[in-house]
Amino acid sequence: MKTISLNLMVWRQNGPDEKGFFKTYLAENIDTDASFLEMLDVVNEDLIKKGNEPIAFAHDCREGICGTCGAVVNGEAHGPRDKVTLCQLHMRSFADGDTIILEPFRARALPIIKDLVVDRSALDRIIQAGGYISVRTGSAPDANSIPIAKKDADQAFDAAQCIGCAACVAACPNASAMLMMSAKVSHLSSLPQGKPESKKRVLSMVKQMVKEGFGGCSNEYQCEVACPKGISVKYIAQLNKDYLFSALGSE
Repeated sequence: MKTISLNLMVWRQNGPDEKGFFKTYLAENIDTDASFLEMLDVVNEDLIKKGNEPIAFAHDCREGICGTCGAVVNGEAHGPRDKVTLCQLHMRSFADGDTIILEPFRARALPIIKDLVVDRSALDRIIQAGGYISVRTGSAPDANSIPIAKKDADQAFDAAQCIGCAACVAACPNASAMLMMSAKVSHLSSLPQGKPESKKRVLSMVKQMVKEGFGGCSNEYQCEVACPKGISVKYIAQLNKDYLFSALGSE
């Protein structure tokens, strides 16, 4: 088993209205096959043994599919590896003696709850603003009752990979949620089941995004780079098109 030791500079903050600060910790004898969150577990166990307050960080599935574990590692959302969440980032990505700067996702619409934990409920409210589809769900439908072209199905599945982790918001200089929102809009509008409410959906979600205080898109493309699921910015272009036609049609 190969182990490394690391210097951690971790953002500590007791709440959204408290003043935060960086605090330095030494992470010793860390297994290089451990995940980033497992490394934090080791650090926290040591802090607790010494009677100190552990570092607060969010996590749930630890399998890269829930999106709750996000943090900024050395200036990059979810860390230096492409298309992985923080829980799937392994310590072999770092060298012995490295200094790691660990911060929460920063955006006005994502207030810090404590340390590395941010409140992502604004993203939930954007999704809720989109409403539901009106297709009948009382019983299992015939598999061929609504034929869907493979191209459309592939696009819907691609967009539906978004896990709402907010890495796109953290990476965007404007703290925009456009990539996440465009993925949610596009995966439904690509399918016939999502067509009836498509115009209302895009208008409502954009309105809610603005209300929550997220910024606008200025085509920096940092969102696509940071996305752990590789969601393409092409969905933002599709969202803009859908929004324009829906807004013109609503007048």
